[in-house]
Amino acid sequence: MSTKDWLEKDYYKILGVSSSASQDEIKKAFRKLARQYHPDQNKANPNAEQKFKEISEAHATLSDPDKRKEYDQTRSAFGGGGFRFPPRGGAQAGGPSMDDIFSNLGDAGISDLFGGLFGAEAPARPGRRSGPRGPRRGSDIEGEVTIDFTDAFNGVTVSMKTVSESACPSCRGTGARIGTMPAVCQTCQGSGMRSSTSGGVFAVSEPCPECHGRGVIVPDPCPACHGSGHAQSSRTMQVRIPAGVEDGQRIRIKGKGGAGENSGAPGDLHVVVHVRPHPVFGRKGHHLTIAVPVTFAEAALGADIDVPTIDGAKVRVKIPAGTPTGRTFRVRGRGVPGGKNAPGDLLVTVDVEVPTHLSDQAKAALTRFAAEAADGDPRAALFQATR
Repeated sequence: MSTKDWLEKDYYKILGVSSSASQDEIKKAFRKLARQYHPDQNKANPNAEQKFKEISEAHATLSDPDKRKEYDQTRSAFGGGGFRFPPRGGAQAGGPSMDDIFSNLGDAGISDLFGGLFGAEAPARPGRRSGPRGPRRGSDIEGEVTIDFTDAFNGVTVSMKTVSESACPSCRGTGARIGTMPAVCQTCQGSGMRSSTSGGVFAVSEPCPECHGRGVIVPDPCPACHGSGHAQSSRTMQVRIPAGVEDGQRIRIKGKGGAGENSGAPGDLHVVVHVRPHPVFGRKGHHLTIAVPVTFAEAALGADIDVPTIDGAKVRVKIPAGTPTGRTFRVRGRGVPGGKNAPGDLLVTVDVEVPTHLSDQAKAALTRFAAEAADGDPRAALFQATR
């Protein structure tokens, strides 16, 4: 984002959180709003896509600790009452308007603006050169997908629409009108910064007044991006969800985020996966679970029963005589794929069904069975323990 954007937009207000919100609170607010305003869910609402872009822009800044710090410091320094820009179209005669001041500023952050305050250079973040024209990594993008239980088991490729900041398509990121090119600033020789002293005491590093910190001059700005070189863009990409993914799991896809600046590496795409429940199977870590009904006779006498698996095949499970309801049997290797590790198991829990309708002959047979199998009162130990 440009410094101008940071001063004009209240990202905390856009996400509906306070300025002291934690990263988890910011993430939860973004997910809620992203689901509400996602273009795929609001095809009849032409304002939803713009709202979704604003939400994504706010999240891209506030979810990055470094960008959030620069954003807060920028708004505190320039937007806290000590400095005021003239309103749009309302500059005094002969004076620069806010658009004039920031049209060529680009993305110089607060560390670039005050990097040399009190004679000390601001520490450069890893992977970024200290100069304002150095490469800068693109922002990370976050999205959500919902898939079926079987797709989570087998893995699936889904289409996903994302919104991010990219190079302006009209000028291809140069900020200059098509057919022209920016020129190296002769005042700062392309560094974008100049040093001065305040009263002979402090050495202050500040943006070059000629190029506003960019290191280049754009004589003829691009009319689409007004010289910033940036634009919001949406794209649909194919995203591979690996086999064995869990509900709520966050997947990082490297290099599929926002475009980098000045040949910087692109950001990453973070996908939060939601898995729909299955009518038969459940999940416990890398194990699949299933509840299997058996008859009273099968549980009492023992039986070999067929149990379905998630891939449609059957497995034979031996139920020993006298098996009580709730006992679990393990079928090894028929659970969730484990990636580099062995797959989990299928956990089969027996549910003994009690018949609800009996014929007269069945009732007579059960009466004879009760008499023959009588082995004392099964509840006697309960009363014994309460005395």
